[in-house]
Amino acid sequence: MTGIEIPSEFRDSKYRIRRAQNWLLVGLMYSFFYMTRYNFSAIAPTLQDFFGWTKSDLGLFETLMPLAYGLAVFFNAPLADRFGGRKSFLFGSVGVIIMNAAFGAFYLMVDTPAQWAGEGSARHMVEAAQIAGGLSARGLAWIMAVLWAVNGYFQSFGALSIVKINAQWFHLKERGTFGAIFGVLIRFGLILAFSGAPWIVSILPWQWAFWIPAGFVVILFLCNLFFVVETPEEAGFEKRDTGDTASEEEEGGEKFNLMMVLKKVFTSSTMWMIAIASMMIGFVRRSVVDAWYPVYFHEVHGVAKTDLAYQLAAWGIALLGIAGGFAFGIMSDRIYKGRRAPVVVYGFIGMAISLGLFYLSDHLALGAWGGVACIVLLSFFVNGAHGIVGGAASMDFGGRKAAATAAGLFDGMQYLAGAFTGMAVGWITTEYDWQVWKLWPIPFAVVGALVMAKIWNAMPRGSKGH
Repeated sequence: MTGIEIPSEFRDSKYRIRRAQNWLLVGLMYSFFYMTRYNFSAIAPTLQDFFGWTKSDLGLFETLMPLAYGLAVFFNAPLADRFGGRKSFLFGSVGVIIMNAAFGAFYLMVDTPAQWAGEGSARHMVEAAQIAGGLSARGLAWIMAVLWAVNGYFQSFGALSIVKINAQWFHLKERGTFGAIFGVLIRFGLILAFSGAPWIVSILPWQWAFWIPAGFVVILFLCNLFFVVETPEEAGFEKRDTGDTASEEEEGGEKFNLMMVLKKVFTSSTMWMIAIASMMIGFVRRSVVDAWYPVYFHEVHGVAKTDLAYQLAAWGIALLGIAGGFAFGIMSDRIYKGRRAPVVVYGFIGMAISLGLFYLSDHLALGAWGGVACIVLLSFFVNGAHGIVGGAASMDFGGRKAAATAAGLFDGMQYLAGAFTGMAVGWITTEYDWQVWKLWPIPFAVVGALVMAKIWNAMPRGSKGH
């Protein structure tokens, strides 16, 4: 068989236009969810300088937020399946707005910022920050990290909601490409955070890197409230068979059944294999690409956030990540006819190779530019694999009724891994060095490749062949 067999009703021009409108507004808000989640990581060196924090203090944030997120997606996923993606997304966005506004207000707690001397790895604090109420920098870090963890709770509704909504609109054999679009949204959000937030703090005080993104979420909340619908039927179209189940009876009919959904997701060995693979992606992704590289460039190479090398890294991570998403998505749709595991295996192999090259870049004294090239290459494989696991596989194997719960399992495992990396990377880079930081995620990439290889031929039950 050649080509992709997508039913004609999914190719209808009116349907595609309405789906695109839905998708654009939902997708943009999801991107700004990413900006309001990773703005902290993007300006971590600025916050470290302002509050007088250590890397271990930064590790608190990189532990508690993903931990809260990872646990929340497990518990909130059945709620998103029960109440729908649109309502869940709107609820989460209100919390995200409030948490980012409140986080920025912590600038009021500092009477005098910390004072520093030296550059790069020789940089050191010469005078601690003076904090209201006699709090220490560590004490304030704990308070702010807990608030940021609450932001993680509300952030968890983003992925659940977007997968839940789009499971109603996309056919099984379109979803690899959807996974690529899902990756575009993630990378757009990350470029907003890792490139946009540093530019904000180069012009305005740091709190605006939290307030301005929150303002955009307010605007998109209103757009989603008035112009987004949950299903094609609510937009006036006839119900469509998305091809991910053999019959409506397998999905429990029209009525939501919590036990059916939980059983479908949590008793499937294939689901757990994908969840473990997602966890391995989390170890790599949160160790390097989505959290710590700004601190690496700052400490090892003395690169500021508005320097050309840093900005090229931020943009390169986004653009190569998008390219990886499309490459992996199209391969899974066209070459592997809807099978997702093979391309994820390739992604893990690419991650291991990229990290090895990253280690060699400093070993061979290639400087900041060597680091930029390796991190950008790593992003290609990380985002390609994540887009398939988080976007396509959760819809395929969860189906329309359990898409959010499947996404919750996959995303939750990834962020629980991310929570572990927060304190681990802070400790590794303090007690050892940044070279060890580059090597330590490689075993996780190897495990991920082996796990996905075990389900190389897996397809959702009810799919019409490949």
